[in-house]
Amino acid sequence: MCRWAAYLGSPIYLEDIISRPGHSLVAQSQVATECKTSTNGDGFGVAWYDNRPEPGLYRDVYPAWSDTNLRALAHQVKSGLFLSHVRASTGSAISRNNCHPFAAGHWSFMHNGQVGGFETFRRYADMCIPDELYPHRKGATDSEVLFLLALKEGIDQDPLGAMERAVAKLESLSRDRGTTPHMRLSAALSDGQSLYAVRYSSDHIAPSLYYRWSESRQGWAVVSEPLEQEQDGWKQLPAGGFLTLSADRAEVSEFDPSRQVIDLNCPG
Repeated sequence: MCRWAAYLGSPIYLEDIISRPGHSLVAQSQVATECKTSTNGDGFGVAWYDNRPEPGLYRDVYPAWSDTNLRALAHQVKSGLFLSHVRASTGSAISRNNCHPFAAGHWSFMHNGQVGGFETFRRYADMCIPDELYPHRKGATDSEVLFLLALKEGIDQDPLGAMERAVAKLESLSRDRGTTPHMRLSAALSDGQSLYAVRYSSDHIAPSLYYRWSESRQGWAVVSEPLEQEQDGWKQLPAGGFLTLSADRAEVSEFDPSRQVIDLNCPG
């Protein structure tokens, strides 16, 4: 399992989330407290928005705690919207292309969880990605397929519905061709304006996900684990919840892939 943290609000230095807090994302890469693997050293990444619609992207295969370039970048770069991630591989290779976040156009996406038995049907899942999006398929992870399927399903017009349809597709493939647990998911995604997060599982074990408003920063943090372990104000997103954050609102909606009608056939 992986750990991640995202932010939306008044611009802050990336290090205010990534490395400075007592239980920062870098700290969680060494000692995570709410996941099966306490060490998340199979790479890291950050996607941040500024003056261009597309996010900046920096990813590498080193452990986050040992990469001095990450600390230097986080110390200098300010952003009002960014996603950051530390990886613990669930089977795919340790490579830069498999590190989160992923980006396509103005969208960015990162994921913690798994699609059960993905390696047994990866080729078939890849066939579900349309030709116009397949150039963005750079790595071999289930997470990247989930992102590209959400783009296919109309994420620009309907982020919640698109994510439900993408999750329903991969969960159905896992039930037909894979193994349990069929789907465990906590994810964050952004179009450069709003920040979305989702928590879901096909069984009773949904990955942890919290969010909090900071008066001092005037912004929202959405995280796998609270950034300060004794800090008040953290709310846990319920399993089966979809969080929408923008400059003037926070809304939690039901996330239920089973209500979507999907086509189970893919080309090939």
